[in-house]
Amino acid sequence: MADTEASIGYGITFEMADIATPTDFTYIQEIKDVTPPSEETDQADASHMQSPNRTREFIDGLTDPGEASFEMNYVPGSASDKALIAAKGKRKWCRLTFPNGVQTLFIGIRQTYEKSAPLDDVMTATVTFKVSGDPVHTDPTAPRNISAPVITGTPKVGAPLVVDPGIWAGAERLEFQWKAADAEIIGATGLSYVPVTGDIGDTITCEVTAQNDDFETTVASAATAAVVA
Repeated sequence: MADTEASIGYGITFEMADIATPTDFTYIQEIKDVTPPSEETDQADASHMQSPNRTREFIDGLTDPGEASFEMNYVPGSASDKALIAAKGKRKWCRLTFPNGVQTLFIGIRQTYEKSAPLDDVMTATVTFKVSGDPVHTDPTAPRNISAPVITGTPKVGAPLVVDPGIWAGAERLEFQWKAADAEIIGATGLSYVPVTGDIGDTITCEVTAQNDDFETTVASAATAAVVA
């Protein structure tokens, strides 16, 4: 029996853009529990006096593309909060990217932005878009880097450096390669690296390669300052 191809939703991203600038997307942070557009087609009664065997007949009517929604961690005053507030009354290009690189793009009209701030739990918000027109579903696409990898730590012999891989859309796996003065450091393929004496005077970078089953994309972090003893 073949292995299942099922996967969890971890890694889905949601972005939106103004209709006038359809390639300038704003990433909405910390979303969860996504519901993609789900359509429903009306059935029109086409029965007539000679319908066979006195049985009603139906034909397809108009299709309602439904709604798209998600929950998110609510951060008052964040870039995502401001973008969703500004989306009120505007038609937006919305883009859902799944971890395998498949995208669903649709024109959405923000219906609700319902916030919750409990006494002893995480503040959350529920966002709903009414879908207008027929959504576009793409084949798998290459992973896209939304925010670049960043190295934290002091570039000093014996002091660990850690890479934040950044935000990726359409990525199922991440691989890491640390470099000193643009040369690969053998065996340094994890989230952290501890500089050694041979690195003194060199800058350190980390390349992050995002992969799905069809494509891969590599982006390098900014270089650190030169390693010191």
